[in-house]
Amino acid sequence: MTRKLIVGAAQLGPIARNESRPRVVARLIQLMREAKARGCDVVAYPELALTTFFPRWYTEDQAEIDAWFEREMPGPETRPLFDEAKKLGIGFYLGYAELAREADGLHRYNTAILVDKSGAIVGKYRKVHLPGHRQHEPWRAFQHLEKRYFERGDLGFGAWRTLGGIMGMALCNDRRWPETYRVLGLQGVEMAFIGYNTPIHYPPVPEHDHLQGFHNHLVLQAGAYQNGMWITGIAKAGKEEGCDLLGQSCIIAPTGEIVAMCSTVEDELVTAVCDLDRCRELKDNVFNFGLHREPETYRLIVETKGPVEPAPAP
Repeated sequence: MTRKLIVGAAQLGPIARNESRPRVVARLIQLMREAKARGCDVVAYPELALTTFFPRWYTEDQAEIDAWFEREMPGPETRPLFDEAKKLGIGFYLGYAELAREADGLHRYNTAILVDKSGAIVGKYRKVHLPGHRQHEPWRAFQHLEKRYFERGDLGFGAWRTLGGIMGMALCNDRRWPETYRVLGLQGVEMAFIGYNTPIHYPPVPEHDHLQGFHNHLVLQAGAYQNGMWITGIAKAGKEEGCDLLGQSCIIAPTGEIVAMCSTVEDELVTAVCDLDRCRELKDNVFNFGLHREPETYRLIVETKGPVEPAPAP
């Protein structure tokens, strides 16, 4: 018997700075309806899917920045997406900027949620690996101020039994770090959703620009294979407010093979039938953690943040 999950990767083309939430939500609903028509159980959207990628602009006006954040989820402008999901009986993954009012005050996170087929939020993730910088760097063609506008996520890398399997989440730069996949893999995750907004031009190391697509797939495929999980990577793509964003949204099998990939930099849906039982091909064999891992030899990974000097030669 197999457990087949039909997944839709709903890539988004550019979102203009002045594009309203209702207009963006209408785009998401259109992709959701298309996913349902193709038989999908779940549809996945990119990181910060409700707005343009606002960390590319520097401002000291907190009210201006907070206008990009959601104060509740669902809220009045996003409720139609949840209502449509419930009506269609389809789950979804969504990235957005979260303004959280907690006991000690307001907090701002780069967040993703997982919603089941009833329209209920069943999981929340807050981005851990924030890239970019905090201070104004006007020499850049565009800024990347995630470290200024967001706090590091405080929920860790969770796993949720829903949609017929064990689901996990991450966001954008998280996909570059092998620890992300390993923590998900150790919890038995069978499908990880990872939304991203990735500029093709990287100002600090422009000589790597031509490798952005290669590196994107390299880390996603390695993470899938080394942890025996399906991965759905979902991009915001195209020229957004003068910044070229990488597309190539894809669905990757536990063997590391790309089984579906977007071919445009616009709103586009690709789908795949993902047999979650195929995860056992890796989890029970090459990457049988219980049989082959030797965690006592990996302590350096969690005991230090940066590199350490090797011991001197005797």
